[in-house]
Amino acid sequence: MSDLVIVGAGPRAVMLVERLLARRTRADAVPLRITLVDPFPPGGGRIWRYAQSPLLKLNSMARDVTVFTDDSCVISGPVRSGPSLIEWAERVRDGRLPDVRIDDPELADEVDGLRGESFPTRRLQSLYLDWFWRRTVAIAPPGVEVRWHPGSVQWVDETPEGWEVALADGIRLDADVVVYAVGHNGREPEGTALDVSAAGAAAGFAYLEPDFTADADLTRLAPGDDVIVRGMGLASVDAVVLLTQGRGGRFSRNARGTLVYTPSGREPRLHLGSRRGVPYRSKVTSQVQGDPPEREVLTPAAIAELLARPGTIDFLDDVWPLIARELVRGHYRELFTGHPERVGTTWEAFRATLRAVDGDTAALRRAVAEVVPDPLDRFDVPLLDVPLGEETFPDERAVHARVRRHIADDLLLRTSAQHSATQALFLTILGSFLALGDIPVERWSARSRAVDLPVTWHTFFSYVASGPPPHRLEELLALADAGVVRFLGPELSVHLDPTRGFVATSPRHGGEIVASALVDAWLPAPAAAASDNPALRELATRHGREVYVSDEQFSGSLGRIDTDPDGRVIGRDGSAHATLFALGPFTAGLEAGAFTRPNSNALSLRHTDRVAGAVTSAVALRRVAGIR
Repeated sequence: MSDLVIVGAGPRAVMLVERLLARRTRADAVPLRITLVDPFPPGGGRIWRYAQSPLLKLNSMARDVTVFTDDSCVISGPVRSGPSLIEWAERVRDGRLPDVRIDDPELADEVDGLRGESFPTRRLQSLYLDWFWRRTVAIAPPGVEVRWHPGSVQWVDETPEGWEVALADGIRLDADVVVYAVGHNGREPEGTALDVSAAGAAAGFAYLEPDFTADADLTRLAPGDDVIVRGMGLASVDAVVLLTQGRGGRFSRNARGTLVYTPSGREPRLHLGSRRGVPYRSKVTSQVQGDPPEREVLTPAAIAELLARPGTIDFLDDVWPLIARELVRGHYRELFTGHPERVGTTWEAFRATLRAVDGDTAALRRAVAEVVPDPLDRFDVPLLDVPLGEETFPDERAVHARVRRHIADDLLLRTSAQHSATQALFLTILGSFLALGDIPVERWSARSRAVDLPVTWHTFFSYVASGPPPHRLEELLALADAGVVRFLGPELSVHLDPTRGFVATSPRHGGEIVASALVDAWLPAPAAAASDNPALRELATRHGREVYVSDEQFSGSLGRIDTDPDGRVIGRDGSAHATLFALGPFTAGLEAGAFTRPNSNALSLRHTDRVAGAVTSAVALRRVAGIR
């Protein structure tokens, strides 16, 4: 029997198992045992586990979530289709999946009311992933055993026969091939965070370092305390939910239909700020009404031209200008073709204007002002990225009102049919994201790999395309009206005054906020060698290495594991291990999450299938030749 051990049992690990089993043929006569090791149940893993607050939700609609390949996928393995999240819920609702039992009345009600445009709870997603795991195991072909061992991997040793995987409970597992698929992990606190935490604690104040919100110790934030929340992305939104509704507050609608918040009295007072000073853009609920989106600038031909040039490709110099022009065209194509009554010329004429201004933002704004009457219909990338621009404010009340108005405008733009250009923008930036997958990672410049792609681009993409559901921003407005939330504005700066507490200031206004607690609301930065997961830490420092990039302009570590395109771990000597693999957000490739949108030829499905092909070959080679 051949043994394959997978370190991790979250979505990517189980999706890999599905791809491995899909490739299994009758010619594979030697039995195969696949063991997944994870302290959390298979499917959901840690992040999508069932045991978390029922208030936490996906930031994707039910129709936009799948773990299955489909006919859009350009892969070498066989396509085995299956239901998206909404299709799964419909089958459960209709009694067509007798192996799914939902005993929780709240979840049963959620399934009954779920629609394609609904934003499901993470607990419902956990049930979907659990069913995917059980279905995958149930249809395993003869000669394959798939099992889960609840536990944590501490280290992995090479042996003459292959690998020995050591678990925290003392068990040792023999393996011919090992795959690390540990998903998102935390990291040991950095020196700065440790200093702030220690100094704050010594002075009687609380500091919560970057963490997964469901795991953060929010009990340290007392009712009525002033709390600065630094960061306004998804982690911030989750923290606000848990500190308000999670403490007994209630939302309801008044006679005018406006959402209002009734505090429980157990909430802290939350002061929110960040570099931009505004939340991530709302998810879009409208539908494209004009010409379908298409790539006009960042085309396959444009990418081929970049690849044909000698030397490296720089994201900011070579690719970002193409993306920016693509986004402008995506927005205005929909506005002019889907809503001709809102503009003063034709799309053909304005497309010529866009070619003429060619990325000149000032010229674009002048041209747009002549033919687009409503300022809310006007678009350019700097305004999208930094919506408050260089505005200054007389005091904190003024900046709070300005941010509140921005959130209300964003909700209008992203939820109303007449502003469907935001849906076209979403599809355009998604297409750009997928297009970058056509550029081999080794062709990027060092700074592009270390900073521009994983930080600058990924943060911008998340801000535009991966924000919270609209109702979360509507709730934020209600919380602001109730006095529970205050907006601090852009360019937030926080320091610790040992006598007063954490002090937040912004150069945009002259005031300051003093609080007894500070929450840094974002995910920990990747650092495999400093991971809080001992298996990943050992992989980075013993069997593999973090990617280090260097050229004439930049040098530094990516904090991610070095792998080849097939997922083989690159060893300390620079050669690829034949039987040691890794895939997921802790590796150095272009990361696209685990589950994805149906019918999108998703990068995550393509990469998982490719790794599955290499793992299948490694198992066969190890079995026949006795090598690793």
